[in-house]
Amino acid sequence: MSSDNTMAPEQASWFQQTFFQLAGNVGQAILGKSHVIRLALTCMLAEGHLLLEDAPGTGKTALARSLAATVDGTDSRIQFTPDLLPSDVTGVVIYDQRAQEFEFRPGPIFSSIVLADEINRASPKTQSALLEVMEEGQVTVDGVTHATERPFMVIATQNPIEQAGTYRLPEAQLDRFLMKTSIGYPDRNATVDILRGARKDRAADLSPIITTDAVGDMADLGATTGVDAAILDYISRLCEETRTAPETKVGVSVRGALAMTRVAKIWAAAQGRNYVIPDDVKDLAVPVWTHRLVMDPEAEFAGATAEAVITRLIQQVAAPQERGAPA
Repeated sequence: MSSDNTMAPEQASWFQQTFFQLAGNVGQAILGKSHVIRLALTCMLAEGHLLLEDAPGTGKTALARSLAATVDGTDSRIQFTPDLLPSDVTGVVIYDQRAQEFEFRPGPIFSSIVLADEINRASPKTQSALLEVMEEGQVTVDGVTHATERPFMVIATQNPIEQAGTYRLPEAQLDRFLMKTSIGYPDRNATVDILRGARKDRAADLSPIITTDAVGDMADLGATTGVDAAILDYISRLCEETRTAPETKVGVSVRGALAMTRVAKIWAAAQGRNYVIPDDVKDLAVPVWTHRLVMDPEAEFAGATAEAVITRLIQQVAAPQERGAPA
């Protein structure tokens, strides 16, 4: 890492090359979804969590397994149901009669990549337990703290169609997801390739590209991407506009502005730059901010959407003139 606070141009080039290799590896299992793969990798390297709103059978589990395999990490899947308990997620302390002592049995949350499937089917109490470990990166049981792995990324899913028996995620919990997107169905060519392969699990065939330790190094390096004061002002102005937009009741919080700054740094480095430009913010505004807006019910009934609000504001709010790396 360079001696100053901003990564050197040659480090940005290395970051871009490595990011491209990671995305290409995951792309062998998730066909035709390069943009979603780049978003998921960016989320992981920004050390955040991803919310997928998708119909069943679109490759959510495969995405989690492919990411874990690519970084030589572990993965787990938690099927959220109404009777799921917090201890089913975080782990439980049991008494070992042979050793005559209490022992902590870690839950499935202790993995590099955790797929929380249909998170909105669990009770608010269980959702809160997941939220705590997502936010803190650790679990405290009986006064003993157990840290999660690094990288640690939760990919949570919710079904946008079947809402019976679900608990809506509260705004405070949605705000803690770094990004929200959807995989969607593959196009026809990708579907034909999937059918031609006729293999159940492409993720199982992937070989690691880097180690989990190297992922931590990449995350630390990406965080040193330079952000000019004009870019920070641009992010701030966009957030303010979401709060005063007539279609919204609640706009993007300061946490949302911080999230954009973190993600934009990784996004810029993935393109070989050691500085953020306005287009990085524009590219990421929808996945980083739409789930943070609380829409006005009347406006929503009239057809307004969070995505449309963000898109309009990106067009209306003047971006700073593109400039080079910060001085």
